Amino acid sequence: MYKTILVPLDGSKRAESILAHVESLAGKYGAKVVLLQVVEPTVSMVTPYDMVPYVDPKEAERYITAAKEYLQGKEGELRAQQIQAKAVVESGPVVSVILDVAEREKADLIAMASHGRTGLSRVFYGSVAAGVLNKADRPLLLIRASD
Repeated sequence: MYKTILVPLDGSKRAESILAHVESLAGKYGAKVVLLQVVEPTVSMVTPYDMVPYVDPKEAERYITAAKEYLQGKEGELRAQQIQAKAVVESGPVVSVILDVAEREKADLIAMASHGRTGLSRVFYGSVAAGVLNKADRPLLLIRASD
């Protein structure tokens, strides 16, 4: 049923709560798991002279390196369970990157945990899960993560 499962992670324990479900599905169907972490560029400064956001390339590289190390650890955990896994780190707007990687990797399923925000916190912080849910063109396994 599933050949490739895309699992977006942000490094939090809440996001990792999807992994038990993914491990079960991957084991049952022999699916490959693609672990994804999206690093959003952080604006370091905007000068009053040119109003162009400045992104510190060294800081961006540190975030990318940390994300790669994190995902390699998770990849190793999956491989120890005889699950084929691949780690991918991308940079850009989270929702669109998730959807682009799903397309590129030919993912049959996107599996992710929702932080469960509702009300004003969802308005202020947005919801990656809601964005993916509204725009995905493939099945989505979404669980509400608990604290």
